[in-house]
Amino acid sequence: MSSSMLNFHEIFRSQKEKKTFVIPLAMSKQVKSSAVLIHDGIYAWKGWGGKLRLGSGTCRLRIFDLRKRESGPLDYLRPVIVIVSDIPENSMSVRSCAGHIATSVVKDFGVDPSRMLWVEYYPQKTYGVDKVHVIAERYELVDFVWHEQRAIQPRWRSVNPPILEVIQELIAVQAP
Repeated sequence: MSSSMLNFHEIFRSQKEKKTFVIPLAMSKQVKSSAVLIHDGIYAWKGWGGKLRLGSGTCRLRIFDLRKRESGPLDYLRPVIVIVSDIPENSMSVRSCAGHIATSVVKDFGVDPSRMLWVEYYPQKTYGVDKVHVIAERYELVDFVWHEQRAIQPRWRSVNPPILEVIQELIAVQAP
């Protein structure tokens, strides 16, 4: 099963009218402010390769669930937002192990992969002798093909408004 692209709009289903329709996320302030944080911490994933544990690592993992908000007239079809970030003390990047991490998170937290939005977040970094060079903050959505309960064939794409604003707000509430 392949995750569908939502073209930076979220699909809603009206509980009252039993119809599906699309609304830009920026139009729904109540949804952005009422997401429930399910997990925020350092997440360790086991690698592959037996005792060698190749590809093992840790990252910062944040899981938000928009289904846990106060009841309203709309339901998200992809209500779980998973945000992963590299941490300095880890030698493996979340990008290089994206499918493996996604598979582990889905299994460990009981997330339905067809109902989640996977985001890689890279905070702004400075470098150089006087820290004058800047690598800008970056957000990337990752779509996976799911085969036999495993995330494979990750595809990265940039995040644009209005979904970018929703993700930035979620991160800002939980910073750093």
